[in-house]
Amino acid sequence: MATSKIKKGDLVKVIAGKDKDKEGKVMEVDTKNHKVLVEGVNMVHKHTKPNYKNQQGGIVEMEAPIDISNVMYLYKGQPVRVGFQGSQKDKKRVAKVNGKLETID
Repeated sequence: MATSKIKKGDLVKVIAGKDKDKEGKVMEVDTKNHKVLVEGVNMVHKHTKPNYKNQQGGIVEMEAPIDISNVMYLYKGQPVRVGFQGSQKDKKRVAKVNGKLETID
């Protein structure tokens, strides 16, 4: 399986869809379905039955996953493309900024 360019905990900016230009932290990445869950983005209402966690039940507002292609990594406040540098042993994520490569982590 290919390595994902977006990881849990990254700050991202939404570049397409109803929440365009919103920013948030990635809470979850689903590499199999190419989806990400971003904090405060793509909010939906879910109708829930009463259960142990939610005694009352009712309508709950929560985040829904969005396609990974609709977000860009934020590097120093700017949305940038992400790539990889190095071989399998020492592979690192790099931000492609103005034609230069800068290591992310």
